[in-house]
Formats: sequence, structure tokens, C-alpha cells
Amino acid sequence: MAGIVLSVEQRERVGTSGARATRNAQLVPGVLYGGALGPVPIELKRDELLRALRSGKFVSHMIELDHRGKKQNVIPKAIQYHPVSEEPIHIDLYRIEADSIIDVEVPVHFKNQDQSPGLKKGGALNIVSHTIKLHVPAGKIPEEIVVDLTGLEIGAVVHISAIQLPQGATPTVKDRDFTIATIVGRAAEEEAPAAAADAAPAADAEKKAD
Repeated sequence: MAGIVLSVEQRERVGTSGARATRNAQLVPGVLYGGALGPVPIELKRDELLRALRSGKFVSHMIELDHRGKKQNVIPKAIQYHPVSEEPIHIDLYRIEADSIIDVEVPVHFKNQDQSPGLKKGGALNIVSHTIKLHVPAGKIPEEIVVDLTGLEIGAVVHISAIQLPQGATPTVKDRDFTIATIVGRAAEEEAPAAAADAAPAADAEKKAD
């Protein structure tokens, strides 16, 4: 879903009763923050928002609000969901400009698993970072960070320094070359839960001794 656009109106009624009336009208209440205008109560069409959320590209992307033909770029700040239906019941958005530098978490995806000798030998992909937080221009947020597993043997470690990031994007963690994933042997993968199981009886025995 390239270029998410949501229709928005200013919300006249605020407070608990106002939010309830908004939801009863199949709208989702929210607040628009940032910029010189200050916080503005808003409401969005429920169906439009649900489609955007289901696209999988909502949280980490710049969104365009359309208020009767006038456009405004925003990013999601917080989304509140109903505890039972898990549908959005309130959303906070933040105004930005396309050239603004923001921090955003981008999902990590892996490709060419079938080209990894380590995985072919029975190794396992141990994912350390499912997302990476980037410092990036708001208009150039990547949809994903792709890690190529071609040629990786058991014991291989993929660091952030090995990943080619989009132009203008840098990791927010700058003081270390952090790990994104490793290729481990099945034995190593199984040792951790086994060690935890062995440690439990020993701990119980110590407690009894005390």
C-alpha cells in the first residue's frame, strides 16, 4: 500500500462522551500534535484506518492526512486498541515535513535462506533484531531492511555494519556494531532450554538446603 492517505475532520466534541459519539458514528477519535498549531482533536474514518493498519506499513511510514483537499504529512505517535475486539479506538498523530529527520523502527526481513550453506546443513537462523531503529528523513523511510543470507555458514554473525542502509539513514545506536542475526547449529539452539531445565532442580535443591 504505497502512499497511505486518510481523510480527517476536526472533532467538535471532546471528552469521554464525545469520543463515544465519534465511535458510534464509525469514526476513530484522535489528536494531531506538533507544529505551530498545537494539539487538534480529530476523527478519522474507521474503515480507512483499518485498511491502513492491515497493510502492515502504517506504524513505520509517513502518512498523508487529507482535510477537505488540504494535505498534511504525519506519522503515528500512539494507537490505543480495544482489549477485546483489538480494533483501534484512539490514535495520536504527529505533524512532520517530508525533509524532517525522525527516528523510526523498520522491520528486518531475510532472503535467500536456501542459499545459506549453514542452514542447508541443519543450522538455524537466530534473529536477534526483528526491527532496527533508524535516524532517517521522513520522506525516505524504507519499507524494510533486507538481510541476504547467501553464503553464510554455521557460526556466521550478521552485524549492522554489513547492511547497506538507504541514503541518509543511520542506526540510532551508534556506539556499537550490534548483531542482527546469527546462524547457529541445532545443538547450540537446543542447549539453552536444556541448561535452563537442568538449572531448575539445582536451584530447588539449594533452597531446601537453606
